[in-house]
Amino acid sequence: MKALITGSAGFYGKHLCAELEENGYEVIRCDLKAEDNIISMDIMNSDMVLDIISQHRPDVLVNMAGQANVGLSWKKPQLTVQLNTIGLINILEVVKNVNPKMRVIAIGSSDEYGNLKERGANVVEEMPVSPMTPYAISKQAQEQFALLYNKYFGMNVCMVRQFNLGGAGQAKGFMISDFASGIVEIERGQSEYLSVGNLESARDFTHVKDACCAIRLIAEKGHTGEVYNICSGYTHTAQEVLDKLISMAKVQIEVRQDPARMRPSDTPVVRGNHDKLTSHTGWNPKMNLDEIIKDALDFWRAY
Repeated sequence: MKALITGSAGFYGKHLCAELEENGYEVIRCDLKAEDNIISMDIMNSDMVLDIISQHRPDVLVNMAGQANVGLSWKKPQLTVQLNTIGLINILEVVKNVNPKMRVIAIGSSDEYGNLKERGANVVEEMPVSPMTPYAISKQAQEQFALLYNKYFGMNVCMVRQFNLGGAGQAKGFMISDFASGIVEIERGQSEYLSVGNLESARDFTHVKDACCAIRLIAEKGHTGEVYNICSGYTHTAQEVLDKLISMAKVQIEVRQDPARMRPSDTPVVRGNHDKLTSHTGWNPKMNLDEIIKDALDFWRAY
């Protein structure tokens, strides 16, 4: 099997390439910047997308390129929609003409569900979506175009709604990575305290390696035209995550709550349901929160 991965130099993309290669795939790595084993590919350049897909003709294409920062999406909504929505349309247009039977996997987000309130305790794919940020809207639009191409052109497309990820290599801007990097800064004497926000909300965290296994199984066994939640099915509060990280710290950690970060959550609990994914592919998460936290902390200590 041959797989082409856009956004292969990113956190999720790097781990996915490793997962696929470990399972016998030939992997074509693509990203904006060419490196030793990475091909330069700008998904906004239709001619470039056509040239690369026509040349390599993969069996599977996983689109991980895009703009994943929710805060930036408010500042640059045009860029966010261009990369996340138009970028996938460019890929789908090329695949439609080169090989419409190619398995295409579009990576979306649990943010597409919006503010779930009490419904957040069991989030299933059939739940109505209500995206509330430019980022979430761009991902929902991406998904709708993927479904459109599946329905009207018979294309072999699957969609993913990814819940919170963690593990080694995740950039700052995500809770576990922010906590872990902040603790390492205190260990190194670069900071005196850890600044935190609301610690009461509970979220569903999946180890990036488990998520990559899920993507591989969707590539192999997923049903065309389906949307799949990738999630652990368990929740942990921010306080629980923080307590576990502090217990692993090499020094005493002072925690200060920052009023600017103290935004109340409209959805106190978000727990994903992966029953459909498990039924269709046999996937189940294998790694727990402790392993996510340890890998994140080890990464920042070595960074």
